[in-house]
Amino acid sequence: MVEDQGRVVLVTGGNRGIGAACAAALAASGDRVAVASRGGEAPAGMYGVRLDVTSAEGVDKAFAEVEAELGPVEVLVSNAGITRDTLLLTMSEDAMREVVDTNLLGAYRVAKRAARPMLRMRRGRLIFISSVSAMMGGPGQANYAASKAGLIGFSRSLARELAPRGITSNVVAPGPIHTDMTDALTDAQRDNIVTQVPVRRMGEPEDVAALVVFLASTQASFITGALIPVDGGLGMGH
Repeated sequence: MVEDQGRVVLVTGGNRGIGAACAAALAASGDRVAVASRGGEAPAGMYGVRLDVTSAEGVDKAFAEVEAELGPVEVLVSNAGITRDTLLLTMSEDAMREVVDTNLLGAYRVAKRAARPMLRMRRGRLIFISSVSAMMGGPGQANYAASKAGLIGFSRSLARELAPRGITSNVVAPGPIHTDMTDALTDAQRDNIVTQVPVRRMGEPEDVAALVVFLASTQASFITGALIPVDGGLGMGH
């Protein structure tokens, strides 16, 4: 185990987009960051671990690897997620099941595994990355919106269970953010999105990361069970 003053942080889906920005910001604040992804890649200075959140066995193995290398996870950023967008009448059960299994059950698996050592340490931060779609819905996103909305009730239940042991649980709900997904849109599609956002721009992954760093900090020790949007006013606080 590496001896260091920084906390041990695990970011799932931390190899790109919002997850990568969160990992970089937490590392810059002095934390020791493990980046979990299916490929196991990690930026320089961070520890990479292979993780498929749909496998309970894989989750346990990844956590054990991080614990052996860095120590018990003190901050979990549950960010891994997928989309399988299609309208309800053409949505297969597999498309519904895969999204819920990754986005919601995946969060359950990593949170459950992270909570064990946190309970022993009597401290910890659980941060779940949801979406503006959880509150506003979206055509073709019934599966995605349902999975992301489920994170809110899940996190708030954990907040009530774990707060007496010094563990907070919060949800961040990004709006339209510049990622690989939005880069694939046409200019017209992006312009249409921006016209709905009061600040008249799309967000950057760093906008989300700044909030995650705060929620992970000691300054946020009295914040738990919260749902905080980072959406340029799109949902007006939901």
